[in-house]
Amino acid sequence: MKLKLISLIVTLTALTTYAADNEIYVDQSGTGANIDLEQLGISNIIGGLNSTAGNLTALDLDGNSMTLDINMIGATNKFLGDIFADNFTGFYEFDGGTNSFTIQVDPTDTYSSDGSNQNVDVTGSGNTFTLNQGTTALASQLDLDWIIQGSNNTITSNINIDGATNYMDIDGSDNTLTYTGTGVTASAGGYFYLDHTGGSRTFNISQLSTQDNDWLKIISVSGTAASTLCVIQNDQGTSTSC
Repeated sequence: MKLKLISLIVTLTALTTYAADNEIYVDQSGTGANIDLEQLGISNIIGGLNSTAGNLTALDLDGNSMTLDINMIGATNKFLGDIFADNFTGFYEFDGGTNSFTIQVDPTDTYSSDGSNQNVDVTGSGNTFTLNQGTTALASQLDLDWIIQGSNNTITSNINIDGATNYMDIDGSDNTLTYTGTGVTASAGGYFYLDHTGGSRTFNISQLSTQDNDWLKIISVSGTAASTLCVIQNDQGTSTSC
């Protein structure tokens, strides 16, 4: 791992007392960091938001132009934390079941959250993923790609989408997606493309750019399985719901 940063604190522990195999605590600030974290096995934690086991705080990453590579191979693992960064690259790989991931990117507009390129690659079932970006700021020029292979996964994403693109490929049955894209500027809309193959699914999609256009493309093949698909596009119209 090569890090160019102002401060970095990393602790790695193996604490069976807390019923967690391994734990990583990172509190980093500075520009140009290159962070590569990998955990193999079950019940591992990369700490931050809502940490349990050994009572971790952080993952807290602050800075611009960083690269973050997360690999969690196994089951019941957790990746939790806050990223305050602009123009960063993130790759998150999960292989296994019942893993969870809860990340928020720059919700207070500390650095701005635009210009990032993030990839989420999931193989497994029963996983829960939440990615919120620019929740009170702008995620302009975000390039977000998801590849989800497996069943009974739950994906939640809230993005201040101005000028951003969000591509999602889901292959599997009984997956649940809740996506909300918001935006307020008159110069940029948002684009969401969902490609799904599998059985029963529940998709709730809201595009709420109030002063611009949104684009949506959905390709879904689910056979005769019972499914729910709700799409709302609202640019200052009357409130609606499915």
